Amino acid sequence: MSAENLHVGVIGATGAVGVELINVMFDRNFPVGELTLFASERSAGKTLETKYGTKTVTLFSVEEARKCDIVFLAVSGDFAKEYAPQIAAGDGALVIDNSSAFRLNDDVPLIVPEINGDLAKTAKLIANPNCTTAIAAVALWPLHQAFGLKKVFVSTYQAASGAGQPGMNELREGLAAGLKGEEIKAEVFSHPLAFNVIPHIDSFQENGYTREEMKVTWETRKIFGVPDLAISCTAVRIPTERTHSESIVVETEKPVTPQAARDVLAKAKGVKLVDNPEKLEYPMPINATKQYDVEVGRIRTNLIFGDHGLELFVAGDQLLKGAALNAVQIAEASIA
Repeated sequence: MSAENLHVGVIGATGAVGVELINVMFDRNFPVGELTLFASERSAGKTLETKYGTKTVTLFSVEEARKCDIVFLAVSGDFAKEYAPQIAAGDGALVIDNSSAFRLNDDVPLIVPEINGDLAKTAKLIANPNCTTAIAAVALWPLHQAFGLKKVFVSTYQAASGAGQPGMNELREGLAAGLKGEEIKAEVFSHPLAFNVIPHIDSFQENGYTREEMKVTWETRKIFGVPDLAISCTAVRIPTERTHSESIVVETEKPVTPQAARDVLAKAKGVKLVDNPEKLEYPMPINATKQYDVEVGRIRTNLIFGDHGLELFVAGDQLLKGAALNAVQIAEASIA
C-alpha cells in the first residue's frame, strides 16, 4: 500500500469515535487522498461537516468499502462480524475495527502500536483494544519491560462517554434533573449515573466479574504476549463526561523503586509523567481530556509487595488513546 493519497473509509462517522477518527487523521496529517464516510440508508445522502470540508455520506456496501485502502469501523460488533471479513478479503481494504468482535481471535492481531505495532504491517483485519485496556497497557508495558509484571490489580473510574454520545447525554440530563430536585432517569446505564458511581459495566459473567473487567485481563495478556499474566480488574462508571482513570497496583519480578519507575515512564512513548504531589500535580480527567498521551502519576511503593511492588494512577482519553488515536496509529504503523 502506498503511503500517499490513501482512500480512507469510515463506517460510523457520526458517532463519538467516528468523529474523533476524522479529527485525529486530519490533525496528524495522515495521508488521506480521498475520504468516504459510510452509513446506513437512513443517513446516506446527508452532509457532514468535517475538518476535510463538507462530506456527503455514502450508503454502505461491501463493494464500495472494498475500493478503499483503509476502512475504520466505529460501529457495533455484530456489524463488524458480518462485514469486516468481507471488506478485507483478498485484495480488499485494510480493516481496523474498534468493536470487540475480533479482539480475542487468534488470527486477528490486537494492537497497541507502542507495544506490538509491527503486527500491523502484514494483517488485513486488525482489532483495536478495549479503551480501558489500551490506557492501562501504555502505562504498564514500559514497567513490564523494565521490571517484569507478576501480578496486576486494576480499579477503573470510567467516564460516561464510554457508553458513547447517549451516555454523555444521559449524564448531562441527569445532572440537570438532580440539581432541580427532579427524578434522575436511567436508560443507558443500569442505574442513575449523576451524583452516583456504578460498579457495573457490561454484562456479568459466571465468575462474578463483568465482561468489561475480563476484557482487561484477556486483552492485556494477548497484547503483551503473556497468556498467564495474573491480572484482575474492577470496573466502575463515574459521573464524569470524558476520559477514563485507573488505579493500578503491580507486583514485579525484579526489585523496583518509585524513582526507577518514574525514570522508565518519563521516556516511554505515549506516556506523560505527571507526578509531583507537593505541587498537587497528578493525573486527572480534566487535564488528560483531548490529550494524546496517557498521564501517569501517584507512583509509590506498594505497602504489601514492598520493594517488588508499585501503585500508580493513570488518566487517558478513552475516545483518543482508548479508541480513535490508537486506530489511526495502527494505520500509520501499517504504512510505515
